[in-house]
Amino acid sequence: MSNSNNVELKEGSAGLPPCQVACPIHQEVREYLRLIACGDFDRSLEAIKRANPISAVCGTICAHHCEDECRRQNVDEPLSIRGLKRAAVEFGKADFPAGVEIDPEKKVAVIGSGPAGLIAAFDLALQGCAVTVFEREKYLGGAPRNFIPLYRLPDETVEQDIENLKNIGVEFKTEVEFGTDCDVESLKKEGFKAILIAVGLTASRGLPIPGADHKDILLALDFLRAAKRDNFRLDGREVVVIGGGNVAMDVARSAVRCGAAKVKLACLESAEEMPAFPWEIEEAQEEGVAMNPSWGPKAVKIENDKIVGLELKECSAVFDDAGRFNPCYNEDTLTTLSGDTVIFAIGQASDLDAVGKAGVPVDGGRLGGFNPETMQTPAEGVFACGEIAIGPTTAVKAMANGKIAALAVQNYLEGKSFHTTMIVEDEPLPELAADVAEKVKKIDRHVIPMLSPTERADNFKPVEKGYTMAMAVWESMRCLGCAAGAERVVEKCADCLTCLRTCPYNVPVVSAEGDLMIRDHQCQACGLCLTVCPNLAIEFRTPYIAEAEEKLEPAVKNLVAAKNGEPSVVVLACGLGAYALPEFNEGFVANKPANVEVVKFPCISKIDTTHMLKVFELGADSVIVAGCAESDGNTCPFQKTLYWANQRVSRVKGILEDVGIDAARLELLNFTPEEVADFGKAIGESLAKMKELGQR
Repeated sequence: MSNSNNVELKEGSAGLPPCQVACPIHQEVREYLRLIACGDFDRSLEAIKRANPISAVCGTICAHHCEDECRRQNVDEPLSIRGLKRAAVEFGKADFPAGVEIDPEKKVAVIGSGPAGLIAAFDLALQGCAVTVFEREKYLGGAPRNFIPLYRLPDETVEQDIENLKNIGVEFKTEVEFGTDCDVESLKKEGFKAILIAVGLTASRGLPIPGADHKDILLALDFLRAAKRDNFRLDGREVVVIGGGNVAMDVARSAVRCGAAKVKLACLESAEEMPAFPWEIEEAQEEGVAMNPSWGPKAVKIENDKIVGLELKECSAVFDDAGRFNPCYNEDTLTTLSGDTVIFAIGQASDLDAVGKAGVPVDGGRLGGFNPETMQTPAEGVFACGEIAIGPTTAVKAMANGKIAALAVQNYLEGKSFHTTMIVEDEPLPELAADVAEKVKKIDRHVIPMLSPTERADNFKPVEKGYTMAMAVWESMRCLGCAAGAERVVEKCADCLTCLRTCPYNVPVVSAEGDLMIRDHQCQACGLCLTVCPNLAIEFRTPYIAEAEEKLEPAVKNLVAAKNGEPSVVVLACGLGAYALPEFNEGFVANKPANVEVVKFPCISKIDTTHMLKVFELGADSVIVAGCAESDGNTCPFQKTLYWANQRVSRVKGILEDVGIDAARLELLNFTPEEVADFGKAIGESLAKMKELGQR
């Protein structure tokens, strides 16, 4: 057996779900997806808000690095995690976690209200700091608020997050520029003990090519701001955009919406190398933007004081052999893109003139003497974070840096030293094993509904419509529940191999030495092994089943206490899919007959014989186990659920007969989503039978 297989056969969890580790701020992705699958959008949003103060913004524009590591992609496609976060925000209600009492002596000034500054303010406020955020612009939200187009990020989305932060005590002051309206000395005189600079990269880069100083040359951020705030128009113009990143796509797509007759984009990178996200490129092309990869700008062509095009030279390589940015051109291969307006979108830079005036050392376009390992500048008590500290990056990676800075500030205020090496990073689980992945059901990813290209090309309406509640529930059910499932209690295990024979995913194995192992880092959290283990030697790592078990006794007690003369019926139902939607919860559960109680489990695969027997032992007259029938598009993610549910129900029926209880008092029923939506009707015949059987 090879070493790699020995590693694969290792028993025991090897880390956290890869999605959580890949998320720069380590959101509990698995947990909030599970709660959506159960229809509990409130608790899902609560889980998100434990770590993320700008969940509405992230649910709309996040680069979703989590999806890049989702183990589901070894089966079909990763979960639509960013889309599901937006669904939690739209359908859920939750407050931020309660912080400690504010200490007015721990005053902190945060300069800049972008993602990094906001999450730092959030973390510090929860630790009892009196935080004031200073923003030089009229609108709060930093670069996302001022530069990301409205079709991607509506203003009300940002405002939603800002209001949440205000509610936990963060103070905001707008149109106050650091270095002009206040500085390090004045803020310290006001009692601020620490200052955190999070001003981002707010200057666009140009190019020193012939014609670049023409009046019809525009810079990316200036154009995006004008398009977003000043109704800037390009009616009938032919626009050439230089750049291949996400900002360039924003520029090109905004130019389309500003009335440009044609929009062409040229970039150094080949089509495969373009740094913009693939979906941004695809959507730009859908809206008519013509892509011209592997071309570099040579000169802006001008005739009679008017731009008539952009001359390009072929770019044969963007990076040298060492991987450094070092474009190589074929000067003999030239072409020209016609156009009367050119927009440079080749990257952002810092604008630190004001920061220097405020009393913080500046070295050219960088913070002078900034120590990324302590997050401190040479100025006493002054820290920095976000893109100003780490360079251009995604919003959520800037947020991660903001969290580190908040730790540094907190330690400073408490008189403690801080170094980034003090932060321990968690390890992710290994990849999903091939023999496990091939056993997992393939379920198509639910595509987020969007406006069609014709519906969106002439306006700034949000392109993405977002999931419906039902779509969000079904999409979240695709989650594999990594690290949530079974682990073996070795001391109880009799090595009977029942789990090995039962598991549909090949998770339990016998090693070369003949030892039984449950590769719990490969477990799909279906729960079947728990319900068949004769020695109760398997437990769940997460409390999902225990939470359902705890509801059994109160449910039966409620029925017994009612004493309404009707036979008491407990419905042990799946808690996912159609059972998680309002049609079931508000349509049936909220209006169910007085002699019926419902206890939900996270799939009937997790309902054990002991659960059914306990309900009868507690005094219920009848039990209905309600599961899901397979249907097109909406499917149970687990294997052999109905088979094993039927086996367990049959076993309990035999036990009931042995103790003198009519086996007809226990039923297993499986319903389509349409039947679950009208559950009262679907279950009506069974309830009538239970009524005929009467009380025990």
